[in-house]
Amino acid sequence: MDNVIKRFLQSEIMYQDLYDEIINFISNVHIRNGEFEGNEFIIKKMDQENFIIFPEYTFRGESQRDIPYSTSIYRKNLLKEINDYAQKQEIKMN
Repeated sequence: MDNVIKRFLQSEIMYQDLYDEIINFISNVHIRNGEFEGNEFIIKKMDQENFIIFPEYTFRGESQRDIPYSTSIYRKNLLKEINDYAQKQEIKMN
């Protein structure tokens, strides 16, 4: 598993409500592109099938953001990684 994805899962898939919101964003066909802001990571939806996952750090008082690393992932693979991790955390999957 990609190290970025591993960090993303550990940071964002901790509770049922976070899991539900993330799955809804990824699966919603009415959201063609955009960003989901999690606790630490951003999920950038490029289109229905392609996503970029990255941590975002902003500097106080500045509009500059620091993106130290990222990964791209296909929707099917992202959903599989999230659901596999959620199952281990005993989160009810949709």
